[in-house]
Amino acid sequence: MTNPAERLVDLLDLERIEENIFRGRSPEERLQRVFGGQVAGQALVAAGRTTDGERPVHSLHAYFLRPGRPGVPIVYQVERVRDGRSFTTRRVVAIQQGRTIFNLTASFHQSEPGFEHQIPMPEVPEPESLPKLGDELREHLGVLPESLERMARRQPFDIRYVERLRWTPEEIEGAEPRSAVWMRAVGPLGDDPLVHTCALTYASDMMLLDAVRVPIEPLWGPRGFDMASLDHAMWFHRPFRTDEWFLYEQESPIATGARGLARGQIYDRSGRLLVSVMQEGLFRKIGG
Repeated sequence: MTNPAERLVDLLDLERIEENIFRGRSPEERLQRVFGGQVAGQALVAAGRTTDGERPVHSLHAYFLRPGRPGVPIVYQVERVRDGRSFTTRRVVAIQQGRTIFNLTASFHQSEPGFEHQIPMPEVPEPESLPKLGDELREHLGVLPESLERMARRQPFDIRYVERLRWTPEEIEGAEPRSAVWMRAVGPLGDDPLVHTCALTYASDMMLLDAVRVPIEPLWGPRGFDMASLDHAMWFHRPFRTDEWFLYEQESPIATGARGLARGQIYDRSGRLLVSVMQEGLFRKIGG
């Protein structure tokens, strides 16, 4: 299996061990810890597999409790909290080597009509006019380090920053804590709405905390801070496909006390607001 999009779908295809217990693979990567978006996406798959599939997920709230270990399977235990007339609620605990590393609560809502409004999508260049992230990195660095080259080969998403990357302290001087990227899966993800929702959950954790870092240091290059996601919340407003272009707009309203808060809005190309995201991260100065 060489297509990164196919690998992502396979990663989200959990093994059912018992009625409410699932097991997910954790690829052996040269990382200090399992990518948080993977755990969140797999946990949401587990929650969705215990519903009748008729109600799409409308929100999730999660906490990253301990770093996961790459290469070690993760077990997801689902509690069927409530099956109401309009809403279904599930609680998921992710366990690795006997310890809880993550928990998630997800709510599913039966679609129904209602009034509508939304904030407009910002005006940004079309994704086809922007360089791929890998090409932009190669343009600046020449030959990519093996770690970045491996990441580019295995990356399941095409990522294109709306603004050119900043590489020097002079370029970030006076920068606002904002970032925006166009994204889409690098290949088809099938037609299961739950797969698209869980794939977007995976993607939502990839760069949201970038908005916190924009005024502090260049996003690519040596890091001055060790950072980790603390919690994650998402609200799903409309149906979508993660293998079609979406704009992920991010901003950080505050950073203080070694924590930074980031929020994001995800739009489709027509300007419809699809998903809202919030996340807090821990930022500790390396060597400080």
